[in-house]
Amino acid sequence: MRIALLSDLHANLRAFEACVADARALGTDRFALLGDLVGYGAEPAEVVDRVRALADAGAWVLRGNHDTLAADPPATARRIDEGGAAWTAERLGEERRAWLRGLPLMARVRSACLVHASAESPAAWPYVDDERRAARCLEAALAADPSVRHVICGHVHVQRLFYRGAGRGLMAFEPSPGAVVPVPPHRHWVATIGSVGQPRDGRTSAAWALLDLARGQLQFRRVVYDHVAAARAVEAAGLPQAWGRRLLAGR
Repeated sequence: MRIALLSDLHANLRAFEACVADARALGTDRFALLGDLVGYGAEPAEVVDRVRALADAGAWVLRGNHDTLAADPPATARRIDEGGAAWTAERLGEERRAWLRGLPLMARVRSACLVHASAESPAAWPYVDDERRAARCLEAALAADPSVRHVICGHVHVQRLFYRGAGRGLMAFEPSPGAVVPVPPHRHWVATIGSVGQPRDGRTSAAWALLDLARGQLQFRRVVYDHVAAARAVEAAGLPQAWGRRLLAGR
């Protein structure tokens, strides 16, 4: 089975459609969307509708922290992301927001545990951004189900693989775009697959990953899309200009 792993779409329709097209061109069997479908971007309703169509076709879909916030934004915004969540909620409408509320925080796909943030505490949204936190994420997944071999996360907006070598600790690996990384089923590893809609590694191209379970391979993909138009859409929507500048800078 070849699974397209997409996370942190952030209401960026252009980036999402580019990644889906790339995945289909590579012969993807199933899609897995690891949360944060909305937030920051200008097209939340359009993105949610397309994700729901993928879910109807068999995709796994998880809930992220921005989805949770947009489903039930606070009455009074104290942070800029809370103000953005209120804007998103208004454009989503109650029916789409109810659908977001019903999404799970984690999913099991064969030997892999899928989660938006970390298996350590999914609803607290910790970041898997170093070896120590990756190890805690893996340990939590194994404590819940010893048959888990891999944990796949989003949330941090960067592509990275943490793997167990000869020692007991996890080591970090920075993948090159397009490179196929061996991930044999007998090895434990944790991957963060990057962001479709708002990369933060200095590249403007959208990020996703392709997991080939039969071959034991993981390929980290980058897709060029019209990020300038996406940034202009953020500005035209009246959202904070800093959110559009992130798309132009890739961070």
